[in-house]
Amino acid sequence: MLHFILRRLIFLVFVLFGVTIIVFSLLMSFSPERRAAAFIRSPQSARDIDKIVERFGLNDPAYIQYGRWMKQVFQGNLGWSLVASSTVMEAFLRYFPVTLELNLFSSPLIILAGLWLGTLAGIHRDTWIDHLSRILSIVFWSLPTFLFSLILLMIFYGKFNWFPPGIVSDKVNLFILDHPDAFTRYTGMYTLDGLLNGQLWITLDALRHLVLPVVTNVAVIFALLVRIMRSGMIETLSQEYILTAKAKGADKKTVELKHARKNALIPVLTVSGVLIAGLMTGSISVEYVFNRQGMGWWLANSAIQLDVPALLAVCLFIGVIYVVANLCVDLLYAYLDPRIRLN
Repeated sequence: MLHFILRRLIFLVFVLFGVTIIVFSLLMSFSPERRAAAFIRSPQSARDIDKIVERFGLNDPAYIQYGRWMKQVFQGNLGWSLVASSTVMEAFLRYFPVTLELNLFSSPLIILAGLWLGTLAGIHRDTWIDHLSRILSIVFWSLPTFLFSLILLMIFYGKFNWFPPGIVSDKVNLFILDHPDAFTRYTGMYTLDGLLNGQLWITLDALRHLVLPVVTNVAVIFALLVRIMRSGMIETLSQEYILTAKAKGADKKTVELKHARKNALIPVLTVSGVLIAGLMTGSISVEYVFNRQGMGWWLANSAIQLDVPALLAVCLFIGVIYVVANLCVDLLYAYLDPRIRLN
């Protein structure tokens, strides 16, 4: 197992190198003046674009510029973000916890709901449970995310005023402004920071604002996992070793939930890794509709305003997230199926 992990980690280095080459190629497609924005660290320095072009040698050969750009990346200097009115690194540290907080609540529910309903549908094939799961999967997977978000917002906030949009209420923001010593942003996630500061009411307020975004993510994304898990269970339950185990009198639940489900998880892991990685980079529709200023919100506004440094930083982050997600999926493959580890 250790050798398998080491091989994957070595492979990870080469993949990340490829990601940086692609992102740098995107950067080189812009003029030197536009690329100079990646080296700006304050609004004042933006006035001296020509000096920045000369100082950082943006007219030098590409391989020299690549080395210089990587040095800046390792130092955390990714430029100035016009959208955030701060450095890209500061903006990232502000927006990423918002997206991470949403995903920490969404991802486990997506996986658990998808596996549970998919397993039931596969075991009880062509029964009312199977038909219901297929209907729900088709409806939610076909429903546009922004439309479902708006429907939830109109009903549960517009009509009943139960779950408002945003990250926290104005009451919380005013409390933090008036009592800066009573609240410290340890993680940038209000649900956790509220507990760490002993302010339980802030945690509850943040949870109230998380309900609709989490429901939207779960409803739209878990549908795909249900379909894949159902197909995997049906295929696995028809295998000869499962039929032999049942013929020998093995416990039905043990065969279905332990042996069959474990082997049906392989394709589900692949899709789950991609879906979770996509959530980590920010759900644009969800964050925009519910006014949660996270990675998706930042990416959308950066694209609208052509905030090049921010776009490049997000592209680099997306590449890293997907590479790490694939590494985690490969390790889970090896855990679930020893044949993969031996090969």
